[in-house]
Amino acid sequence: MLRIFILFLLSVYGMSAVAQTQLQGRVIDAQTREALPGVTIQCKANGCTTDAQGKFSLSEPHRIDSIQVSYIGYTAKRMPAAQKGEMVIYLEPLSTRLNEVIVSAGRDKQFRTEAPIAISTISTQQIKETKATSLEQILNKVSGVYMVDLGNEQHTMAIRQPIGYRSLFLYMEDGIPIRTTGDFNHNALIEINMAALKTIEVIRGPASSLYGSEAVGGAVNFITLSPTLLPTAKVQAEMSNWGYKRTDFSVSGTKGKLGVILGGYYANQRNGYIEHSDFHKLALTLKTEYKINDHTTWTNGISLVDYKTDQTGGVDSTNFFSKNYKSFHTFSYRLVKAFRVRSTLEHQWNENNFTSFTAFYRHNEIGQNPFYAIKTTNDPLKARGEINSDAFQSYGVLVQHKKHFGWKHAKLIAGVSADYSPATYYANYIDVDRDAAGYFTGFTPTDSVLTDYHATLLNTALYAQAEMSPIEHMKVIAALRYDRMDYNFDNNLSPSAFTGSPDERNYFHAWTPKLGLTYDFGHDRGLYANYSVGFAPPNISELYRGVKVPTLKSATYNNYEIGGWFSFAKEKGYIDVSLYRMDGTNEIVSVRLPDGSSENQNAGKTRHSGVEWNLRYAPVPSILFRTGGTYAIHDFITYEDKGKQFGGNRMNGAPAVITNTEITWKPAFLKGIRTAVEWQHVGKYFMDPANTEEYSGYDLLNARVGYSIGGFECWVNCRNIADVMYAVTVDKSAFGKSYRPGPNRTFNVGVAYTFSAKK
Repeated sequence: MLRIFILFLLSVYGMSAVAQTQLQGRVIDAQTREALPGVTIQCKANGCTTDAQGKFSLSEPHRIDSIQVSYIGYTAKRMPAAQKGEMVIYLEPLSTRLNEVIVSAGRDKQFRTEAPIAISTISTQQIKETKATSLEQILNKVSGVYMVDLGNEQHTMAIRQPIGYRSLFLYMEDGIPIRTTGDFNHNALIEINMAALKTIEVIRGPASSLYGSEAVGGAVNFITLSPTLLPTAKVQAEMSNWGYKRTDFSVSGTKGKLGVILGGYYANQRNGYIEHSDFHKLALTLKTEYKINDHTTWTNGISLVDYKTDQTGGVDSTNFFSKNYKSFHTFSYRLVKAFRVRSTLEHQWNENNFTSFTAFYRHNEIGQNPFYAIKTTNDPLKARGEINSDAFQSYGVLVQHKKHFGWKHAKLIAGVSADYSPATYYANYIDVDRDAAGYFTGFTPTDSVLTDYHATLLNTALYAQAEMSPIEHMKVIAALRYDRMDYNFDNNLSPSAFTGSPDERNYFHAWTPKLGLTYDFGHDRGLYANYSVGFAPPNISELYRGVKVPTLKSATYNNYEIGGWFSFAKEKGYIDVSLYRMDGTNEIVSVRLPDGSSENQNAGKTRHSGVEWNLRYAPVPSILFRTGGTYAIHDFITYEDKGKQFGGNRMNGAPAVITNTEITWKPAFLKGIRTAVEWQHVGKYFMDPANTEEYSGYDLLNARVGYSIGGFECWVNCRNIADVMYAVTVDKSAFGKSYRPGPNRTFNVGVAYTFSAKK
């Protein structure tokens, strides 16, 4: 009898076990094909979240018919549960999301509404749909940003600053500066592999309290793609009506603990709308992620860029307004060779402690026969110029620890970094031949050396950022960073040389604080305020090249800022606004000399103040309206040049109004079709510090049409639909006016195919 009773109990238990339903699967970002951790899976009364690899397992005593899948920043979905095998769930990012996850504001993942700064994110979807052939086509969608297209991916930047070429912007890849501090180049983003980007985060205003010098006008962090969860491969080809051709590729996947992605592109330009404007570029990125265990991840990245372009320069008024964009330069060029390696080990000690260790290496060389160095002489058939090379290697480490406390949601992030970069600069004089029509036809090298130095740059820093919630809905953040930059300058030339500065050891150092707070009113409404300090020491070439006695000082900036955000129309739209004032002392400006050359000077005091706005609204799922812009005033407070006082004048090259507006339509009755029209407006600005003449600015219309079905995609983009005549930069000096023509109407046509495993 006892045996029968035991058998009865075992059979009941077995029936219960059989009735238990087990549902397993993975959740993936539909745009990047990357795993999504922390996604909520809900079924009746039970629920779970995905792990670091996007996996979930859900048990239910009864049959599971459907599940609810939700994640902040993504469209939630209810779907039938798979009765057999493993589910693969794709989530689409929201086009009007407000509380997106960012990493650049505090060197750690956080929600946008927790960061008391002006920050914008360019999403994977924006990058994918824009099909940009150069970065300004995507970065200029950010309010307060004007990235100037100088042709063939060459550029300069204006974020809370006039158009200029100074080291006031920090460019990073996955949180690591792509160039060493102290050897800035305004064309640094040539070294970015556009085919390897997942998102871009743009901080407007000083970020020196976390990232150090150069992060004054803003900091741009390019976040690279991570390995896809399922095997994926993509190939893409496009061309334009002006001789531009480009091919992209990527392969990615994860096997067990190891994920790998390799991607890149080759671009080639021939016979463009301006003479002597050919270029080519090869960019490759390899990234691996190895999940050692549930708490430790080892990430490695390698980037390679090989680039060369002809240089054209500007044209005078007569040629510009007659739309005669001929280049008088026939041999000037710029070449860039960049190689970067990064290795990061991250470890989660427990739920309150997290440490990361990063080691990095850079090898970089820029060689030029620059158009801007060619100067005419008294002989109309002769000119002078130079060929130069600027190179450095970097060896660096960055160690950071994050600790959560159990009181008032307090958190502390602290880190130390060191960057040792030996650098060299060499330039020799060339004799330039010029014909009767004004073309520079050739040159003869000479043994006259203009610049020949070796400099060792050592950048060391320590920083800390603390945050807490003293009362409900409020978060207070305080940060402080100390930077020291040591220059060991060794000149191989005599004091009488063009670069005749004596050997010396020099250093610049600064403490840069930041204090900020956010207040969340609920219902996606909030305010923030901050005070921050930025500093920018002179670069090695600013300090010594062409100088007999170094005199430049560090520039310091005090920034005061308030802003807010709110969603409206039942979360169909959102607005964020920032108001700022930034006072600069000893700001380094480039002064154009009578012979057309430039000289760096400390400008005394400047003031930059303005308002920035960003609005996104989707009245219906098929239509998205986006607009962003800035109204800003940039003034000289005190500034003297050659005995002339310019205090009270507007800074030259500083448009008061810059806006970018776009309407995207994806008709529901034409599945796979996307269309967009974009309007870029750049307002008028003064050409010179004396404010004697203004450039009227310009308006551009761009259009994009694309179609996708399955893994296939094709598109047609048109920039400058109206074929307007405009200049991306204009300046004026005693030497005359110089206009950099913007591109004529340009059509780009492309096709792509993505191969992706289903499971």
